[in-house]
Amino acid sequence: MSTSDLAWFKSSYSSSGDGDCVEIATSPSTIHIRDSKNNQNPHNPQSPQLALSPATWTEFIRTV
Repeated sequence: MSTSDLAWFKSSYSSSGDGDCVEIATSPSTIHIRDSKNNQNPHNPQSPQLALSPATWTEFIRTV
């Protein structure tokens, strides 16, 4: 599955209106994370993204 095929959504904590938005997409074996500002750059449609296992994502959320 390509990351362009994923259903991305913004974090509820990212809606402060200052442009700092984190987007998340899930698949059965991976949690994908990206910065929405970078994704909107037409010259860089494949902006940097993180891909974490569900266990790593859970640990990250637990510690943040």
